[in-house]
Amino acid sequence: MSGEVQRVGVVGAGTMGAGIAQLCARAGIETLLCDANPDALAAGLARIETSLARAVERGRSTEAEAAEIRGRVRPVGSIEELAGVELAIEVVPEIVDLKAKLLSALAELPGEPILASNTSSISIATLAEKSGAPDRVLGLHFFNPPTAMPLVELVATPRTDRDAVGRTRGLAERLGKQVVDVLDGPGFLVNRCARPFYVESLRMVEDGFAEPWEIDRVCVEMGGFPLGPFELMDVVGVDVGLAVTKSMWEQSFGEPRWRPSPIQVAQVAAGRLGRKAGGGFYADGESWRSMPAAEPDRAATILDRIVANLVNEAAFALQAGIATPADLERAMVVGLNHPKGPEAWEQEWTRERIVEILDGLWATEHDPRYRVCPRLRR
Repeated sequence: MSGEVQRVGVVGAGTMGAGIAQLCARAGIETLLCDANPDALAAGLARIETSLARAVERGRSTEAEAAEIRGRVRPVGSIEELAGVELAIEVVPEIVDLKAKLLSALAELPGEPILASNTSSISIATLAEKSGAPDRVLGLHFFNPPTAMPLVELVATPRTDRDAVGRTRGLAERLGKQVVDVLDGPGFLVNRCARPFYVESLRMVEDGFAEPWEIDRVCVEMGGFPLGPFELMDVVGVDVGLAVTKSMWEQSFGEPRWRPSPIQVAQVAAGRLGRKAGGGFYADGESWRSMPAAEPDRAATILDRIVANLVNEAAFALQAGIATPADLERAMVVGLNHPKGPEAWEQEWTRERIVEILDGLWATEHDPRYRVCPRLRR
């Protein structure tokens, strides 16, 4: 089968699934939104309705356009009802066996549809082998909220059919997305290269070097980031961030740079998952803006540590061939809304300064997470 994808099945009617379904329908594509849980399916449709109503209210869409989009989304409650789709994308929780079982069921659909996973961190090769149809499996990772975030990661394995890759790229571009080709691996590109923003910040709190609100203030006011790491974890969900970090750490057989923080584990155990649960690192209504700032020297060190580790992780990713330098830079700026990408940080900070910061952390901490990528020493 070739040509443009005209019929898509989205499995999982949560926030991401509903958003992807709305995106497809907005692009004129017949879309089947599938969830075996009737309540979840109803909630997904309600999310789409709320989003459409907001777009009309803000003048970004007309009532007629909203009605057309609504009419292209058909709710279904079983995999069998997806018969006839040309691409099926799973958008279920980050559990390997759950995703693999679902992809295996989707592989049995007539017409041999492309099988896409929206996983943010699980190896596509692993899912492909478990699916029974590895030539049709690829990763198509949207960012939250999918209706607003402009980037998608397209992840193929050596066994993925080239026509399937091309048709999926065409679909993503019709959805208005910038597509970044990424080599399969833990965290792919964006989640991998974003880890230091969270992990190094958590490490500074673990060591008593800084408080969450001090780090957030530094990142926003000195670094130019739109959100600090702790308020961002509260927005995304502390449990979601922990799941991604844990998945990457386990897949890498314990890479020290991706080691989860006990602070994340404690937050999740206490039910402090972020805004969706009424509070995480900040109680509902709290902000770093009303809290004291770190003294200048410590504030400068906070930013040094975060920037140096962002550049170092990017260097490891480039050394592994995960993506091209241009795509990495674009992914961090477009995908995460960082003020600049790792290459720009390196040019501003200088490679010598980055290496000096990391070597200093190694000398003090003796933690292998601070080992310098050989690429930075050349």
